[in-house]
Amino acid sequence: MIVRPKPNLINVLIALKGSIAKRIALRSLMVTLMACAIVLVETLHPSYFAKVAATPFTLLGLSLSIFMSFRNNACYDRWYEARKALGDMVVEIRSMIRETQVIKDATERSRLLHNLCGFAHALTAKLCLEDELKASGRWLNPVPAGKVADISGAILNQVGRQCSALSESGAISEWRYTIMAAHLSGLTHSQAVCERIKGTPLPFPYTLLLHRTIYLFCILLPFAMAEPLGWMTPIFTAIVSYTFFGLDAIGDELEDPFGRDENDLPTDAIVRNIEREVLAALGAVELPPVLEPVDYVLG
Repeated sequence: MIVRPKPNLINVLIALKGSIAKRIALRSLMVTLMACAIVLVETLHPSYFAKVAATPFTLLGLSLSIFMSFRNNACYDRWYEARKALGDMVVEIRSMIRETQVIKDATERSRLLHNLCGFAHALTAKLCLEDELKASGRWLNPVPAGKVADISGAILNQVGRQCSALSESGAISEWRYTIMAAHLSGLTHSQAVCERIKGTPLPFPYTLLLHRTIYLFCILLPFAMAEPLGWMTPIFTAIVSYTFFGLDAIGDELEDPFGRDENDLPTDAIVRNIEREVLAALGAVELPPVLEPVDYVLG
């Protein structure tokens, strides 16, 4: 995720980190060069473009803008819902840290909280299509053996068994066990929300229609602009293509908020904060440092 101060005018013009310009540069360049070729043809053969009107492109551009705003809003909703789900995960783990303070056995409490930290690592690794066991293994006790379809879920099941055993032994009261079970249900809900967002993209025909319409609009636009604007046509074509291609690419990025792209959610930083809180609750003196943005990117 890009974290930087509010840009001034110069930074707005030259900033590339976090910008979508790098992803769409080739497409915009090709459309602009095509616009140059169309203007050249219009200059040599002006009669070819005498009856091309701009009115249809005005109506199409307006409709396309509204359509793109709906799609980008849907993609941003996915991004924000994913961030809320990860925030809920942090809330539930903090609540578990507080509820486990009554456990007298320091070893048992440490094992339980370490497993919760392992859950956070496993879930974020799964969402980023990385090795769950490799990411969480050093926190788990016991480490899941054999092939486990859902390591994150298996960790929560193990924590649930620990809480049940603590209740049966009298280490925690029955009502406290009920509260802790509710927090585990909250973690399960956060996991399910993140998995739903990761595994359910926007309907493909919806996205395909928008992609095709944007390309058709940007390719056909110079035919309407060549006669009235002349060699200003490539400039306006570049601006329009940058806007439409850029909005389209931003929607693609926001549609899947989990990963290692510059504008994805900072899953590593969120998990690092959980690590710090778990270790601090267990009395650790030296805590891992807070992750800071590197070249404006917070991972």
